[in-house]
Amino acid sequence: MKKIIAVFISAMLFVLPITNAFAQGNPELIKEKARNLASEMVSKYGASGVQYAIMDHGNIVLTDSVGVKNKATNEPITKDTMFGIGSISKMYVSAATMMLVDAHKVDIDQPLTTYIKDFTMADERYKKITPRMLLNHSSGLYGAHLKNSMLFNDNDTKNHDELLLRLQSETLKSNPGEYSVYSNDGFQLLEILVERVSGLSYTEFLAKHISVPLGLNSTKTPLDQFDRQKLSKTYFPPLEGALPVENANVLGTGGLYSTAEELTMFAEVLTGNRTDILSAQSAKSMQSHEYRKGIWVSEETNSFNYGLGWDAVQLAPFSDYGITALSKGGDTVLYHSTLITIPEHHISMAVLSSGGSSILDSIFASNVLLELLKDKGIIKDIIPDKTFELPVKVEMPSDLLSYSGIYGSMGTTINVEIKNGEFDLPALEGFVPAQKYVYTGDGQFKSSDGSVTVSFDKQKNGKTYIKANIYLNFPGLGQMVMVTYEYQKLDANPLNTTVKKAWEQRNGKNYYALDEKISSIFYLAPSFITKKISVDHDGYASGTKIVNENKAVNAVEIPVMNGRDAFDLNFYTKDGSEHLTIDGQSYISEDAVKPILGGKSVYTIPSNGQATWFKIDKNSANKTMTVDFPASGGLAVYDENGVVVDFSTASHNNSVVLPQGGLIVLGGNAGDVFKINLN
Repeated sequence: MKKIIAVFISAMLFVLPITNAFAQGNPELIKEKARNLASEMVSKYGASGVQYAIMDHGNIVLTDSVGVKNKATNEPITKDTMFGIGSISKMYVSAATMMLVDAHKVDIDQPLTTYIKDFTMADERYKKITPRMLLNHSSGLYGAHLKNSMLFNDNDTKNHDELLLRLQSETLKSNPGEYSVYSNDGFQLLEILVERVSGLSYTEFLAKHISVPLGLNSTKTPLDQFDRQKLSKTYFPPLEGALPVENANVLGTGGLYSTAEELTMFAEVLTGNRTDILSAQSAKSMQSHEYRKGIWVSEETNSFNYGLGWDAVQLAPFSDYGITALSKGGDTVLYHSTLITIPEHHISMAVLSSGGSSILDSIFASNVLLELLKDKGIIKDIIPDKTFELPVKVEMPSDLLSYSGIYGSMGTTINVEIKNGEFDLPALEGFVPAQKYVYTGDGQFKSSDGSVTVSFDKQKNGKTYIKANIYLNFPGLGQMVMVTYEYQKLDANPLNTTVKKAWEQRNGKNYYALDEKISSIFYLAPSFITKKISVDHDGYASGTKIVNENKAVNAVEIPVMNGRDAFDLNFYTKDGSEHLTIDGQSYISEDAVKPILGGKSVYTIPSNGQATWFKIDKNSANKTMTVDFPASGGLAVYDENGVVVDFSTASHNNSVVLPQGGLIVLGGNAGDVFKINLN
């Protein structure tokens, strides 16, 4: 991860009176540890503000913060400042589903169609999907439909309303129950299940059955009425100033707002301590080792081992001490979070941040909780972070040469050539740089610093995976371990001349999103709105398997994380221009994008409401473009590298200097008129 240097601002610290449970040890030591780690996140890792809380035996024993709620005013974060909690929202819909189990209204091992009768797919296997498979990520669904899901100051429900319709034409990537791999759509379907069975909207259900009984005043969805000024501000370099309010309109999978204190209060439900809300039996069943039911890595020391809703039901490093810790992390575009609870010792900690990442939040929480466990005498000493020696290359058995070949992951295929006991891999997990791995014995290859061990694993489904055991070190924060399958070995897919030529013409071309609302946060994330097609090795394109001139389908079935968010590529021609559809989102070829005209011009959003894209050529580069448009419209401008230069929805600017080789996109409602002056 790139370390973003942030300005450190001293924060006002809010600490509740220490309860007896905490006062038995040295509370100042815990406070200092937490404050130091939070300060590292703000000063070195891109967070503008961090809020955290610990609950011990039903009492809030620490509530604190570092950084600011608002950079412009230096307004401090308080215990009541709200943050988006991202995928921790999955624990709420998981709990809601299990509450319906307690009420004998749902059986999680019955087909999902029992409760959502209009759920259908273009794959007969969908009839085998159960609510349990949604909860443990083993449904076989492709993964995520995120079109118009993350919007600024816009709580449009279309993503929720159209999900079942989109799924009707789609297939599964694996047999239901075969293995678990992270899936957002599963929790969107659980949201619909809760609504259908309860007769309430999901927002109403949460308020009535969770927030009111627990006394939660700051746990809300974008559809709730509440004071948005309570939300921590968010930021996105290079745009100046705070951004508008982020609405994650995928409520079941990532749409809630809350506070660290209220998350620890909700953890009481998840650990069976609020049986008036959720039975102890249901809470315990959510902690079952669901990941073991399907294909999985053999290592038990990991940050991922799915339960029902939970990311981990035996989180490392707590498992090294014989302690069971449960965890769930969450990331939207702008907010990040983690919740860790230790049921046997009745302790929970939540960390929320604006900026940063859930991985950093999790490392922070883990280290503070270990300090607390030591202070309470539950553990004797804290095990030092693992250190590594430089790899020593040894002679490789010749049979390992057979693992050379084509491997795929979501969005990419690579050619692995094992030669002289070495091979190269691209960057892993966004943190480990591309590098060479050398053979060190026992079927293992190691990174240059020894912190990553790579091996080849042939699983019971007959597929061969590249497995990575990764230790990530973040100076000043700590260490975490993850064991994942990174790539799956693929068979060659030879193409005939006609098909090969059709795809070669697309190689390296960009395709630009047309259906995303101009209020979408994804205009800050070009990887979502721009798709670059890479025609890879032996009949694969951008990680998909080419079928014919215009279609390629998902090629991999990878458990844990790297098989998530699968997609197919479908090309078609409309009005003489090539278009692409992915997960119901339409894109237009760069060949159809025209240069912006000089001087004064007028553009109108077409009747289908799709966005309009323009190139910035040498005739318009370095000129100032001023645009008059209605409140429902907006524009974004990118440089030649795809980096956002301005986004009017966030900046409220209507005038920008155009960068050479960049792009402009105009969006709004059908019929919106844009008056452009370029001089």
